[in-house]
Amino acid sequence: MMVEVSRERVTFRKIAQRIRVPAGFILAPLLLIAARPTPGSLIAGVLLALVGLIIRAWASGHLKKNQELTIAGPYAYTRNPLYLGTFIMGAGVAVATGALWFVALFIFFYLLIYLPVMSAEADYMRELFPDDYQTYNQHVPLFFPRITPYRPQGFEGSPSKSFDPSLYLRHREYRAALGVAFVLALLAARYFFRI
Repeated sequence: MMVEVSRERVTFRKIAQRIRVPAGFILAPLLLIAARPTPGSLIAGVLLALVGLIIRAWASGHLKKNQELTIAGPYAYTRNPLYLGTFIMGAGVAVATGALWFVALFIFFYLLIYLPVMSAEADYMRELFPDDYQTYNQHVPLFFPRITPYRPQGFEGSPSKSFDPSLYLRHREYRAALGVAFVLALLAARYFFRI
């Protein structure tokens, strides 16, 4: 008698989904070791990080996870505004270090981990919202935003919904802002106190 064992196939996409948050904590000590901030790198980094945080906040204030296909706000420009915001925010922190090689390392690891994650999430959204997501997918890019917002005709979703601060709080997006502020403060201290 043959016993069949059903095992979920482990793919890089699944691994990437599991390690995406912990990977940032792995890069954090290297960031502090590599950091050689200058006034220019700190200012540029803070400005970039703020843009990323604003995009993440805007996206989280529109997102109702697994309840409806969100196509309002930044989701009318890119299917993954949270990840776009994370990329810009992380790039800002990397720029603030003043180490160009660290910026390149961040971009490499970000794309290595998050592109498979975005692909896996697209598959999940396709299953969750089969009709609506197909149309949305055809008109809105995966990552790099469109120039004009997507305005569907006859779409069952709700493209005109406005930002909801309670969603921002429910998704605890303020934690990203606190984390970035902490790291940027460490980088500023490293510059001003030569630590």
